[in-house]
Formats: sequence, C-alpha cells, structure tokens
Amino acid sequence: MLIASNSINAQVSISVNLGLQPSWGPVGYTSVNYYYLPDIQAYYDIRASQFIYISGGTWIRTSHLPRQYRNYDLNHGYKVVLNDYHGSRPYTNYKYDKKKYYKGYKGSPQKSIGNSRNGHGNNGHKENKGNNGHGNKKH
Repeated sequence: MLIASNSINAQVSISVNLGLQPSWGPVGYTSVNYYYLPDIQAYYDIRASQFIYISGGTWIRTSHLPRQYRNYDLNHGYKVVLNDYHGSRPYTNYKYDKKKYYKGYKGSPQKSIGNSRNGHGNNGHKENKGNNGHGNKKH
C-alpha cells in the first residue's frame, strides 16, 4: 500500500508541474502559450515545456536548448510574450518575428503583470504587456 501511495504522489507531482511558466520566464502571463527568444531565434512552448527552433529547415521541439545555445542565459535574455497567438505552431510567423525581434532586440521597457517570484519580475527585466506590436494580426 505504501508503494501505491508513492506512485500516486509521483503522478500528481508530474501533472501539477506541466504547463507552468519557467522560473526564467516573465511573471503574470497566465494565458500565454509561447515566448519568442530573439537572441537565439527560438520559441518556447510553455504548456509543453519545450524549446522550438529551426535546424536544417525543420522545426525541432526539445526540452533543452540546442547545443550551440547551451550557455545562453535565459534569465537575462529578452523574451517576447506572444499573447496574441494560441495555435500549435508559433513559427508560422517566424519571418515576421525574426525581422521585428532581431538578435539583440531589447524593445521598449518590459512590464511585469502581478507579483513576481523573486521581487524583480523577469529577473531584473520588465516584461511586455499587450501584444508586442503584433496589433490584431493573427499568427
């Protein structure tokens, strides 16, 4: 019975953690499914806890950053909150995102929504509010 109890607790723990915003992510965006990370030209799928990046013309989903970005600092990198996209392929608008949010993009100061996990929101950066210049355009 003790073994069955431990199995049940493990299952609950796993399902509770799925789809949570990562510790390095912006604070307070509960209905957002994706971030775009301009410095590495990749997306992050919050629900699946996966990075999405292009490799050899194919979009790859993985729980870890690609090897070439393993030293990238997610805590300090700029994150574009894609709060106006709710499909399953955020990269359908990659050409637009890559051009608008180029490598090194910092944009306007970002604002946090709600309380932060560490008192700073986005680890010292403020986070985007609104649609990040996407207007009413659907991705």
